[in-house]
Amino acid sequence: MMNPKPAPVSEPILDCLKNRWSPVVFDSRPVEVSVIKSIFEAARWAASCFNEQPWRFIVVERDSVDFGNAIDCLVEANQVWAKDAPLLVFTAVAKQLERNGNPNRCAEHDLGLAVGNLSIQATAHGLSVHQMGGINLSKVRLTYQIPDNFDPVTALAIGYAGDPTQAPPGLSERDASPRSRRPNEATVFGSEGWGQAASYWV
Repeated sequence: MMNPKPAPVSEPILDCLKNRWSPVVFDSRPVEVSVIKSIFEAARWAASCFNEQPWRFIVVERDSVDFGNAIDCLVEANQVWAKDAPLLVFTAVAKQLERNGNPNRCAEHDLGLAVGNLSIQATAHGLSVHQMGGINLSKVRLTYQIPDNFDPVTALAIGYAGDPTQAPPGLSERDASPRSRRPNEATVFGSEGWGQAASYWV
């Protein structure tokens, strides 16, 4: 299904960036193995501090016998719609740097880069990725035996976007609502200091 609401950008950007969005309705069509491998290959080549690659992914397919356990790791509001996604992915990061054992304060930043790569590669394949912070971290750790030197962080619902008119009750407006972002003037500052828009937008 084509993206029904590409981003209303103010400057030219790549189509795969403009078309990336996070629906709450997923089609029942399974994701091909070759596509699954492709999106995680994109994640694998993300940049990371000292090339530590602190990210880890746990992939659960909807037709697997333990998919219910994955759904139970989500907060109730996310269970309502994420149960229809062909793939659920849980993310985790290493707490320490392998090189010296020091805390890796960039680990979640690096995970974000990897998930960003994954999301854009998924978009190029016609998939959608909906990222979630609403998960039960302790349940994720217990269910998937995540070791103490790693922390669970987020979950991703991945699949082909479905018909927004078929959204669960109360969520149809969410998929139909216009997309928006803060203007660059509010987030990109110049050398004058915090809150002073960079001259490109003045």
